[in-house]
Amino acid sequence: MTISIYHRLQSACRGIGVRQVRLICGFILFSYLLSHFLNHALGNISLQALAEGVSYHVAFWQFLPIAVLFYAAVVTHGGLGVWALYQRRQFSRSTMEPLQLLLGLSIPALIFSHIAGVRIGQTLYGQEKLYPQVLYSYWTGPSWRIWLMSAALLTSWAHGCIGLHFWLRLKPFYKRAAPWLLACAVLLPALALLGFYRGGRDVIAANATPQWRAENLSLKQTGTPSEQAVLETIMNGFLVGYGGLIGLALAARGVRAVHERRGGMVTLSYNNGRSIRVPKGLSVLEASLRNNVPHASMCGGRARCSTCRIRVIGDPGALPPPSPREAFVLAQIGAADPSVRLACQLRPTDDLSFFQLFMPNPTPGERGSSRAGIGQERYLVSLFVDMRGSTGLAEKRLPFDVVFIVNRFLSAVSQAVLANGGQPNQFVGDGMLALFGLAADSHVACGQAIQAARDIAANIAELNAFLSHDLHEPIRFGIGIHGGEVIVGEIGYRDHMVFTALGDAVNVASRLQDMTKTLGCQVIISDEVYARARLASDVLSQREVEIRGRAEPMRVRTAMDAAELAMLSDEGAAA
Repeated sequence: MTISIYHRLQSACRGIGVRQVRLICGFILFSYLLSHFLNHALGNISLQALAEGVSYHVAFWQFLPIAVLFYAAVVTHGGLGVWALYQRRQFSRSTMEPLQLLLGLSIPALIFSHIAGVRIGQTLYGQEKLYPQVLYSYWTGPSWRIWLMSAALLTSWAHGCIGLHFWLRLKPFYKRAAPWLLACAVLLPALALLGFYRGGRDVIAANATPQWRAENLSLKQTGTPSEQAVLETIMNGFLVGYGGLIGLALAARGVRAVHERRGGMVTLSYNNGRSIRVPKGLSVLEASLRNNVPHASMCGGRARCSTCRIRVIGDPGALPPPSPREAFVLAQIGAADPSVRLACQLRPTDDLSFFQLFMPNPTPGERGSSRAGIGQERYLVSLFVDMRGSTGLAEKRLPFDVVFIVNRFLSAVSQAVLANGGQPNQFVGDGMLALFGLAADSHVACGQAIQAARDIAANIAELNAFLSHDLHEPIRFGIGIHGGEVIVGEIGYRDHMVFTALGDAVNVASRLQDMTKTLGCQVIISDEVYARARLASDVLSQREVEIRGRAEPMRVRTAMDAAELAMLSDEGAAA
C-alpha cells in the first residue's frame, strides 16, 4: 500500500514543472486580487460596508498558514516572471504572451508604494491603516497617486485574466463559458474602481468633521513624518533594486545571445525541404518562430500539449535527453520511440533533420468545415470495437462476400453508436473507433458509450440470426471503452484530412478491446467511465488489469456476453 502511494506521488510529481508552479502561484494571487476587488466594490454601498468587508478579507489572508502560502506565491510568481524574461527566447506571433509578461513585470513597480505604506508600515511600526486612512492618503494627496493605484489595479487584473485565458482556452467548457467570464472580467474592475472613487468621495466629505479626523487620522494610524521617511526610503530602494534586477535579466539575455553565436550555429532541416541556420541553445520551436517557419503549437511552447512534436531523422541517441516535463508529456501520449521529441523542449547542439508530425494546416473553418482543428482539448469517451475471426472468414469465402459481411457488421455497430449520441470516427479493417462527448458532458457521454455497447450486442445478435443460414458460426466481437482528456481535430496531409481524437484515453480503449481476447469477454469498461455513468456498482464484476505502457494496474468492469450487457439497460437509461 505504501509503495503504491509512493509510486502515485512520484508519477504526479513528474508532471509538475515550472509552468505548473507558476499556474498555482498565479491562481493564489488572482484569488487575493478577486477578494480585494469585491471588497473595493463595497465602497459603492458605504464606508461602513468597506470596513466590514475588509475585516473578513484581512482575517482570511493574514491567517498564518494562508499568509505564508500567499507571500511564498508572491515571491515565486515574481521570480518566475523575471526568469521568463531571461529564459524566453521567442514568443508566438500572438501579442498576448509578450503583453502578459510586460504587465506582470510592471505590477511590482506599480503596487509597491501601496505595500510599503500599508503592510510594511504595520509590520515595522504597528500602523493601523485600513480603508479610511488609505483612501484619505490617496484622495487628499497628489493626484498621480490615484492614477498609479488605478493603473496597478487594472494591470494586475489584466495580467491575471490573460493567464486564466491561456489556462482555460483548451478546456472543453471554455467556449461556452467565455462570454460570461468576459462579462465578469469587465464588470468586476469597473465596480471596484467605482467603489474606490465613491469611498474616496465619502472620506473627503467625512474629513470635514473634527470627530472623524480624531478617530481616523491619529499618528498611530497614519504614522509620523520620520516613519513615513523610512517607508519612502524602503520604497525607493525596492524600485532601484527591482529595476536593477530587470536590467540584469536583459543584460544576461544579451550575454547569452553573444555566447550562443560564438558557440556555433546548427542547421535545422524540415521535411518540406527547407533548412535554417540558428544559434545553439534555441529550441526547435523557437527557431521555427524566429524564422517564420509554420510550426503547430497550440499551447504556445509550454509543454502542455504535444502538437509541436517532431520525429528526428537519424540517431536520436545524439540528442540532449528529454527534460522531466518533456518525458512526462511524451509518456502521457505513449510516445515510446526515442526519435519522437517535443519541438518546444528540444534544444539541438548539432545539425538536425526531422519531420513535423502535425503540419500547421489551415483550420477546418478556412476549408468550409465546421469542426474544430487541431488543438481542442476535451473529455471524450472512446469505444473501440473489433470483429473476431475475420481472417478465417476471408480464407473460406469470396472477397465480395467478406466485404458484404464486414459492412453489415460495421453498419450494425454504427447504428448503435449513432442511436446513442456517438460518432463513428475511424474504420480500420473490420474494426471501428467511436467517440462520445462531442456534444454532451462527461457523465452523459459515459452512459451513452455503455448503452451503445449494449445495443451493439443486440444488433449483432440480430445480424447473426439473419445470417445464420450462411455462417458456420456466429460473428463475435470485442469492445473496449475508456474516457479522458484528448486532443480532437483534423489529422492528415493537405486534402486528405480526417477528424479524430489523439491521446492516452484513446490508446487505452484500444488496448482494453485487445484484452477482451485474453480475458474471454465481450466488453471491458474502465472503472472511471463506469463510475461517471453512475451505474450501480454490483451490475458488472470489477477486476484489475495490467495495461501496456502504464505503471499502475487499472480497475475495469467486464461483461462476458450479451446477457450481462442487457443488465445495464435500466441503469443506463436512468443515467
